Amino acid sequence: MNRPMDGAITAPQRSEVGFRAGVGTCFGTFGELLQGALPGPEQDFLVTLPIARWTTAVLSLSPETDELLVRPAGKHKALRAARIALARYGVRPGGTLTLTSDLPEGKGMSSSSADLVATVRAVGAALGIAVTPAETEACLRQIEPTDGLMYHEMVAFYHRRVKLHRVLGPTPPMTIVGIDEGGQVDTVRFNAARPVITAAERREYRTLLDRLGTALAGGDLAGVGRICTRSAVLNQSRCHKRHLERAMEISRDVRALGVTVAHSGTIVGVLISGDDPRHAGKIRDAVAACTELAGAASIDHTLEPAAARPAQRDDNREGVSYVD
Repeated sequence: MNRPMDGAITAPQRSEVGFRAGVGTCFGTFGELLQGALPGPEQDFLVTLPIARWTTAVLSLSPETDELLVRPAGKHKALRAARIALARYGVRPGGTLTLTSDLPEGKGMSSSSADLVATVRAVGAALGIAVTPAETEACLRQIEPTDGLMYHEMVAFYHRRVKLHRVLGPTPPMTIVGIDEGGQVDTVRFNAARPVITAAERREYRTLLDRLGTALAGGDLAGVGRICTRSAVLNQSRCHKRHLERAMEISRDVRALGVTVAHSGTIVGVLISGDDPRHAGKIRDAVAACTELAGAASIDHTLEPAAARPAQRDDNREGVSYVD
């Protein structure tokens, strides 16, 4: 297949080739390490916290129909992403798109973004095309604000513009002991109605992002914890977490790194270094305290570089292509 000078991709029509099923995967997140806006217009950004939870999209194209169906039936955005991607690559839609996920909806774990990224990757796998992050951005930009999950590295991402700002590097090993405050947040509505971020806050967010980049590059997880805790506090006026102060106390009590939140979601987490010599004991103590606080606690682990894709495949059938 040739790539025209404008970056578009041409692919043969379904009548010209026997398509295999394509499988795309995408990790989720535990909210964001940092989210805010930089000085200037259209500068809203976030730094997501990748975790080892996954969404899988399976696309089976059929030469016998022009109707593309999605399962579950309510995954309308993923269906639109598949149609946009197929049109971008010059292929008429027809077949079935099936999504499965470990990510709950409306909690701030990037379930919608993971659906979309996994879907575009499934299209690429079905067509035998290596879809780049920039091409994925171009497809998703037509749908909704999106996290930067098309990149395996940790990135600062302009989520409203669906555009990369800055690569920050691999995700460090951390464990998040989390609580869910209940309910759901519609991120599209939240982004549309979000209170104004002041000029002073924008300057502070610029400083926090610079410090986060330095801390990640230098392996300074204590610095990372201070930055994400500050971001959580700054976000209280926009998406209040009633358990944030107590979560910060728990973090101090167990000598964790700090706290992180879904800035447009319902979850709050205590961050513990994966390299901490008291890792298991701190997790145990944090789980006990968080369970007492909220009735239940979750344990998630960040997505380390070697695990930027699922370690095992449940479906190794011949004729199935995968893209992670």
